[in-house]
Amino acid sequence: MKYEKSCGAIVLKNIESKLYVLLVQQTAGHWTFPKGHVEKNETEIETALREVKEETNVDIEILEGFREKNVYSPFFNISKEVIFFLGKPINFDLKNRPGEIDVVEWVLVNDALINKITHDANRKILQKAVDFYINNYWKYDK
Repeated sequence: MKYEKSCGAIVLKNIESKLYVLLVQQTAGHWTFPKGHVEKNETEIETALREVKEETNVDIEILEGFREKNVYSPFFNISKEVIFFLGKPINFDLKNRPGEIDVVEWVLVNDALINKITHDANRKILQKAVDFYINNYWKYDK
């Protein structure tokens, strides 16, 4: 069994009491969060920061206290672990990464949960991230 590890972030922004999430549409058509493989000597958080920047052009700040793991098998004999952190944007200049990411978009959380996000596991992780954000950061980010 081959083991792969990726890290990324669920990036939320609050505009006029409406919560948006940063999503990417991969060239395969799946809507998900920015993420990618951990490079040698790189921490999980360093990977998440780098991947969000590379895939979306957005710099983020990691919000402490949230770390979710998703383990699945994308192909036979491959086990993939993806670690997600919670982040908030420092800049908003979106750019896609041709050849890997077709679309980068801020999406209302409810729309993301109902219409956009491709995989159920990611919907569950987004809901956990939103609950955590509302309980711990919402009052400071208005």
